[in-house]
Amino acid sequence: MRSAPSPQNALDIFEGKWWSQLPPPHTNLRAGALALFEDPRLAWALSKLGDMRDRSVLELGPLEGAHSYMLERAGAQSIVSIEANPEAYLKCLIVKETVGLQRTRFLFGDFLEYLRDSPPRFDAAIASGVLYHMVHPAQLIALLSTVTDRLYLWTHYYDEKVVSSNKKLASMFTAQTEAAYAGFRHTLHRYEYWGSFASRRFCGGTRPHAHWMTRDDVIECLKRFGFDRIRTSFEAPDHPDGPAFALVASKN
Repeated sequence: MRSAPSPQNALDIFEGKWWSQLPPPHTNLRAGALALFEDPRLAWALSKLGDMRDRSVLELGPLEGAHSYMLERAGAQSIVSIEANPEAYLKCLIVKETVGLQRTRFLFGDFLEYLRDSPPRFDAAIASGVLYHMVHPAQLIALLSTVTDRLYLWTHYYDEKVVSSNKKLASMFTAQTEAAYAGFRHTLHRYEYWGSFASRRFCGGTRPHAHWMTRDDVIECLKRFGFDRIRTSFEAPDHPDGPAFALVASKN
């Protein structure tokens, strides 16, 4: 690099690989096109989770730090944000410097291993776009139930009717397995990443396949592990990448 230091120089390390458009006053910087720093799904979740001021938050899969930014803006006192994709992790560090995040700590590694290692409790957990990348999705919900009483999820789910009518989506699913985790019985639908796993823009899980649950199984799993109050929104049965919805779950 022969030019003077600048935010754009840092962003250009991953030129052509960004998803998010940076928020004001940084909109002049070249990055991605998606308005994830103003994500209406998380804005809705924050309105349901309650006052974030002075709260601790666990964030799983921050991607490019957009939701971390929104959480800080909402007043969260401390955010532990865990990313397993090395490129996404480095992007988060660039965003942290560019937009001036002060209360977010980005960690690189497997959040399942973090959750297994008896971490502290958090006032809320944010898990947007991660459940459908899990090989054992029920395990993630169970582990989250041990560290928080309030949870936001946005996820894709399996719907037989939708999948059977969509040839492209149907080609991604190869098997169906009956499973049980800590007494919760459910059906897993194996989702293959195929060639996208090696793509330069892949930002999914760490394995070449994942398992999706049905919408009903996601809800029942949350209830099984203590999240007895569940509110849903952003229902998108026709989402191009598969049916999706958002939810906020809490324990009474």
